[in-house]
Amino acid sequence: MSTPDFLVMALYFAAVLAIGAHFARTTRDAEGYFLGRHQIPWWAVMFSIVATETSALTVISIPGIGARTNFTFLQVAIGYLIGRIGVSIWLLPGYFHGEQQTAYARLESRFGPETRRVASAVFMIIRSLGDSVRVFATAIPLTIVTGWSTLTSVLVVVAVTLAYTWAGGLRAVIWVDVMQLAIYTLGGIATIIVAASLAGGIDIATQQAANAGRLQVFDWSLSFTVPYTFAAGLIGGALLSAASHGTDHLIVQRVLATSSLAHARRALIGSGILVIGQFALFLFVGAMLFAAGADRGDASDTIYPLFVVNHLPAGLAGLVVAGILAAAMSTISSSLNSLASATTHDFYGPLTAAKPHTLLKAGRLATVLWAVVLAGGALAFRSDQPVVELALSIASITYGSLLGTYILAGVTQRLQQRDAIVAIVMSAAVMVVIVLIKPWPFEALAWPWYVPLGTIITLAVGLASGTISSRRS
Repeated sequence: MSTPDFLVMALYFAAVLAIGAHFARTTRDAEGYFLGRHQIPWWAVMFSIVATETSALTVISIPGIGARTNFTFLQVAIGYLIGRIGVSIWLLPGYFHGEQQTAYARLESRFGPETRRVASAVFMIIRSLGDSVRVFATAIPLTIVTGWSTLTSVLVVVAVTLAYTWAGGLRAVIWVDVMQLAIYTLGGIATIIVAASLAGGIDIATQQAANAGRLQVFDWSLSFTVPYTFAAGLIGGALLSAASHGTDHLIVQRVLATSSLAHARRALIGSGILVIGQFALFLFVGAMLFAAGADRGDASDTIYPLFVVNHLPAGLAGLVVAGILAAAMSTISSSLNSLASATTHDFYGPLTAAKPHTLLKAGRLATVLWAVVLAGGALAFRSDQPVVELALSIASITYGSLLGTYILAGVTQRLQQRDAIVAIVMSAAVMVVIVLIKPWPFEALAWPWYVPLGTIITLAVGLASGTISSRRS
């Protein structure tokens, strides 16, 4: 990369640090640090949700999937929109009853404080594992572009992200997200223009991709082993989105930062529409990379970064790399803030009866500690699987447990705290085996079916535990 490229990247880092410093001056308590005092505009939250769930996984892996396969991943995004509509109707109203600081306070009001802490602990364990994968994914383009080692790349990204997250809290995270979304979207559009020109023009490149089957969107086959079919995308995508956007504090924290239920619904459903367009954009990037002959047979996650280094002009390459870093840092910052929020409000605050000013200090300390955890997890990570699929698979281990518990809380009143905890723990334990060990008959089960399976297990275990408890009583 040239001097203009590094200058663009330096300007980007300077901008995010400036935003963090700006909001640090106005953050006075834990509510402002973690929820922005419920004063963040819904449209900013909408953009932040999209930027948060995107991460470097989308910007790196999705073009690789588009270059190697087709657009069938888009079926999952359609399911995402359906899941968000369901969350907006059935789950969001409950979050705006009273003062709720985390997604799991709602479970406390239904089952008890231990259920809240178990659910929060499950969230923190799996979120830290999944986001360690995302941090590792960030190191891929950075090592290719700069020549840095994986250690240096991980530490630089985590340190800069920690700086503005620690200082400005959720408000800094959301407004940096808005800027980051614009940067990596521009980078994707620029890549399409350059790749299409190398292939002879947008019309020729599109026709070439279509002839090779790269623009196929729907797969109507009925299979539990093919990941991107219409049924898997619609059912698996809907339940995955319902779990991630209805029970995962990473997203729930954002909707709680809006001023009302109506604004939260606009942000959530609007993000579902935008995310379909975003996935389509980066799948099309992959199709254009295929037409330009950018796939040299290396790992699919390196197709896009290598094209940036080898073919984009000076300055533009720096913008695209900044966009990849922006996508990664958006998710990392959101993860740090939400993990610190859950640690502070679900554990430290209730167990110590801490005062508001102490909660702010505890929250900032927790932010630093979780940054160390994510960096350490990223440095220990190794896998040949596309990182977007691996991260979603890890998240799916507990998404079914959390979603199933929320369903149990709403459909029956006879279950007690013990039944809910048994359901969460048993379902998570079974899904760890299914996802990571892959025993028969689940060795070939496609990842979009993990959340539906986990939800069914949670419902079955919870209802069975409730029946056994009532008979004993």
